[in-house]
Amino acid sequence: MADPRQRTIIKVFRKYSHSLGPDALEVLEDICDQHGFADNEIERIMETLATEYNKQDDAAMKVSLEVLGRVYDNMRNQGDRPLEDSKEMLDPDSHLHVVDAFDMPLWHWSGERGTFEKASHPLTVSGSAESRVLSVRNRLNIIKQSVLRNEHFAPSTLPSRDRERLVTLKSTKQLLGRASERFLLLGMLAHNKEGKLCVEDADGSVELDLSKLDEPGEGLYTEGCFALVEGEYTEDGTLEVVAMGQPPCEDRQTARSIYGHIDFLGKGATSLLEDAQFAPRIREELPDLHFFFLSDVWLDHPQTLPGLQKIFDNCIENSFVPKLVVLCGNFTSRSISQGNARDVQRYQENFDGLADLIASYPMITSDTHFVLVPGPLDITANSLLPRRPLLSSFVSRMRNKLPKVHFATNPCRIKFFGQEIVIFREDTMARMLRNTIRVKQKAEGEDLRRFLVSSILDQSHLTPLTLNIQPTLSDYDHSLRLYPLPTAVVLADKYEKYKMTYSGCHVFNPGSFISKSFVFSIYHPSEISSEEG
Repeated sequence: MADPRQRTIIKVFRKYSHSLGPDALEVLEDICDQHGFADNEIERIMETLATEYNKQDDAAMKVSLEVLGRVYDNMRNQGDRPLEDSKEMLDPDSHLHVVDAFDMPLWHWSGERGTFEKASHPLTVSGSAESRVLSVRNRLNIIKQSVLRNEHFAPSTLPSRDRERLVTLKSTKQLLGRASERFLLLGMLAHNKEGKLCVEDADGSVELDLSKLDEPGEGLYTEGCFALVEGEYTEDGTLEVVAMGQPPCEDRQTARSIYGHIDFLGKGATSLLEDAQFAPRIREELPDLHFFFLSDVWLDHPQTLPGLQKIFDNCIENSFVPKLVVLCGNFTSRSISQGNARDVQRYQENFDGLADLIASYPMITSDTHFVLVPGPLDITANSLLPRRPLLSSFVSRMRNKLPKVHFATNPCRIKFFGQEIVIFREDTMARMLRNTIRVKQKAEGEDLRRFLVSSILDQSHLTPLTLNIQPTLSDYDHSLRLYPLPTAVVLADKYEKYKMTYSGCHVFNPGSFISKSFVFSIYHPSEISSEEG
């Protein structure tokens, strides 16, 4: 039987989907002996080795002695001792990154390797027919691999009676010739050419009969979302549905424990151990650090700039200067896409006025990062998701006057130490409700908000809709993914404000800034929570 040290080494490499042969295990034990690592250091050192091993292009699933030796030699030559406790105070500015949608690398799901593979081809805004299919297939595969890891689907390695109660997913191709049998399918809800509702997976589709379905599980079931559908296959080739549910959500820690070595954001991957070391230090050293989130900042409304001025005055008077202020569109109360030249000029002048206002507060200008995220009515280079930043011609004065201003895409992400905050400005609630196929009866108020949040996170995607309903740039559809689950999601929407935590992910809507006397949200990174400003 393996001793505790061997079990730790095996566990760490298994987390990264690698297996260790006896020779590789012996080499790793020798490394520990040579450096005299204490038992409580082993996991940290193995995390570092496994992460570096996984970055190698020729890294095989069964750990190669040659590659492992090369990784070890490189680290030893560099005198690399990562993860040592730093005695310096944390510098929030050096760990605050705004990640644009077009800067995120594309990682495809590889069924052959059972993990993610980085796309080798250059990404384009035009995309292709193949990339459109691949973006939907990636959504299905990402959800499916996490579903199959769920305790209700994955068998235990130990014999138990629970194995008899495990649920088995089937494919649509397994239905043929098996009428009167019951099946559980995972697929996308869509309408076929005849307008009939069906469920599609990678192998085909089957028409659904919902007449015997009393109520689906909690959530919003839209055309384009992936659902677990259970029913009886009939002689006429339809599935009589008796139960329908959202796929179970996989929490961030579980996903990161498996894919923590993958740099989904393109800003450098941190390990779970690094995240665990940062979290208490953020609580201890940065308890008063805050992020402000505002939505529907209508610069053409007469009360908007006075409202912002009131907020900034309060910040200065109470020494409560935020590290980050995110201003989400729409930055105009009405569309000017068909407007005249005077409308466009006013649009630019409004941004100039905002620049002058912020610049009049030197302490805020020097210390605070400002991020501007365009809304559906704002003028950008493209109208499809993800949207490009505000056109530079409109915001040139802001760029010149504010040293820490960022003009971001929609959606965009904030990487702050090990935290990932997704910011999305879209009227998500209205769009989802317009395209809902089924929902529990009498869903309103708090239930409706919970259904929206759970559906978005269960689907691991910001817009779980078909491409004809919500067109996206297929090569950049991965920027709309929510896998691994972020730390927080800002669903900036004209819908009323709310906040809730689901599967460990904090989700909130700041609400429209002008609608109810300058409402906005304050996010506390030290507590991963938000409150009304």
